[in-house]
Amino acid sequence: MKIHEYQAKEIFSKFNIPIPKGSVAHEAKEAAAIAEEIGGSSWAVKAQIHAGGRGKGGGVRVAKTAEEVVTAAKDILGMNLVTHQTGPRGKIVRKILVEEGLSVAQEFYVGITIDRTRQCPVLIASSEGGMGIEELAANYPERIVREWIDVGLGFQGFQARNIAFGLGMDPSLIRPATGIFIELYRLFEAMDCMLVEINPLIETKDKQLLALDAKIDFDDSALFRHKDLLELKDTAEKDPLELKASQHRLNYIRMDGNVGIMVNGAGLAMATMDLIKQAGASPANFLDVGGGATSEMVSKGFEIILGDKNVRGILINIFGGILRCDVLAKGVVEAAGNVKINVPIVVRLDGTNVDEGRNILAESGLDFLVADSMADAAEKVRGILD
Repeated sequence: MKIHEYQAKEIFSKFNIPIPKGSVAHEAKEAAAIAEEIGGSSWAVKAQIHAGGRGKGGGVRVAKTAEEVVTAAKDILGMNLVTHQTGPRGKIVRKILVEEGLSVAQEFYVGITIDRTRQCPVLIASSEGGMGIEELAANYPERIVREWIDVGLGFQGFQARNIAFGLGMDPSLIRPATGIFIELYRLFEAMDCMLVEINPLIETKDKQLLALDAKIDFDDSALFRHKDLLELKDTAEKDPLELKASQHRLNYIRMDGNVGIMVNGAGLAMATMDLIKQAGASPANFLDVGGGATSEMVSKGFEIILGDKNVRGILINIFGGILRCDVLAKGVVEAAGNVKINVPIVVRLDGTNVDEGRNILAESGLDFLVADSMADAAEKVRGILD
């Protein structure tokens, strides 16, 4: 689960990680009042969306007068902000963060995530803050320092000092920096995070360290232990179709292609997306109904796929194991009775009760293209798009 920057900073403050003075606003007048309360001679006005790259997309502005704060707030609120992480559809900005302006001497990157190869958390840091870690790894791999963390021992003081010295920090900042790194891991562990990131962690000209930006992603599977975090969920940030899918326990991710897919199993989904690409098309979604799907879940998944206006055809690719082919077929027929279908549908079934499933489709009176194999499915997908 993702949260906004201002929410992440509120959590940072509870873990003694220093942050700039600031508050969230929903309209321009509110932004001006916040700037007045903060005081100073400059302020940062920052769009709050669940995506990075906001500055490059025009979602972060520096204001030097109260009038400029109002102007920036009016410009940013309501804008459709497009960044490299939002995709071409972008995200509507519904709230902004107004913060004190700061004199920056240096920027650092600090983040903690899971290293799946070593099966443990890793703290990653760089003296090149303000850039994405992927860009850093590609262009300046020698400027990245890492410390892998034994979950039984926790993040040790010497590891925190290794990071601080590896970043070439001023000696006067070693102690506060190690404190921040230790608290960051304490947050990561205590709140079951998948990612905690400060980009940038800044050194001000008066030798202070502050988290100028904050990002936290929580492990959805652990939220039952943190029910209070559910209050931080912003459903307006989620794609409407993805939100609807989550309400029906479906694994759905919207993409930018033109062929909708429904499968059971992530591995089969990846193979199906490859098949669609080889057919000269692009997948419009990832939809794994899972092994325990009911006919109702299949029906809802079908409705969700059809809710994407970019879909020109649908490929249903099911290997009946736990999910029987007849259950899938009943769900598809049920959905077809509830939703107007105006795109061709290719169905490839194999496995448990495959004959029953094919008979249900054949007797439904609906126009399905039934494929005998993966290769046949690819040919039929190619045919419906020609």
